[in-house]
Amino acid sequence: MVCIAAFIILCLVGIFVAFLSIFRRDIGKKYWAVFKKAWGCVGKKVTLQKCETNFKDDVKNSLLSKVVLKHPKWVKPLGVAIEVSAVLIVLVTIWSLVEAVKAILALWVFGTCNVSQPASCALGAEVCGIDAAEPKNPIEWTGRWFGEWGEIFANIPDRFHSWEAEDYLVEPYTFVAKYEDGNPLALDIFDPGCVICMQSYRNQKSSGFFEKYNTVPMIYVIELPDGTPKFQNSDLIARYFHAANLLDTNYAVKILDRLFTESDSNGINYQTAMTGMSAEDAEKTLQSWLKDFDATAKEISELETAAHSEEVTEIISKVKNMVDNTVHAKGIPTSIYDGKKHNGLYKAN
Repeated sequence: MVCIAAFIILCLVGIFVAFLSIFRRDIGKKYWAVFKKAWGCVGKKVTLQKCETNFKDDVKNSLLSKVVLKHPKWVKPLGVAIEVSAVLIVLVTIWSLVEAVKAILALWVFGTCNVSQPASCALGAEVCGIDAAEPKNPIEWTGRWFGEWGEIFANIPDRFHSWEAEDYLVEPYTFVAKYEDGNPLALDIFDPGCVICMQSYRNQKSSGFFEKYNTVPMIYVIELPDGTPKFQNSDLIARYFHAANLLDTNYAVKILDRLFTESDSNGINYQTAMTGMSAEDAEKTLQSWLKDFDATAKEISELETAAHSEEVTEIISKVKNMVDNTVHAKGIPTSIYDGKKHNGLYKAN
């Protein structure tokens, strides 16, 4: 283990030695001689041959040479410490490589290097993560670690799958803009309380995306591990949105557009304002919007009833099942168009 640990350390040190050898070639030559010994030793270990003991002894002796003269009694315990440290270095290196491979595969498959906490991945797309519960003990942590590997391998086929928006539509639905014959279909999955969803919608709107694609907006309510909505009043907005589609009105898109693009009398964006309201105040606000959209008292009453009905609850459940188990999204927004699944913030060209 000592020779393998030494090889790992020498690989890291080599970066600095390469720079120093520009000015001091003798340092580079000495380092290269030691590195070749370490590499030869590792090569023999990999091919299950015996490693040269003199290299191991050289490493240990060079580390203990000064201790022998001043504190002879420390040599034996320090020798054991070196062996233990070598084992730890090798194990940590192997673990790091395994985690790196896992992160790269997850990034390729899901668009995030962290399967359970997607938004925490700095390399992935900008998303509002659909987070898993934190493990409470080592057994749960181990189970989740292997479970993440299972998810990655199970979803690799998605990378080679042709994604068609019409395969993932949940009825009833509407289009963001007027339907145009000949335009390709797109599906936008979002959460009303997700700031990145709001920015993505604005980018699509300003870039003409909704004129180029017949875009179906679909609300998915991100839930915390305990089953409650991640963003306050997202479930309520989703209910009015789906109720408007269920009753075949044009209010769903108007609610969405106002939520993401307009501000209240205090200049606060409606999304921010809604996430800070009580459920009662949020519902009153939604109903006041419906009045602004010229909805009659009867229509508002019908929408209110439909929003809290089992039928809308079932629609929300179908959307959740579609996103979790068919699209396998790890973060919101998620869009499907041009035969591909697009994770995270839409960035206009």
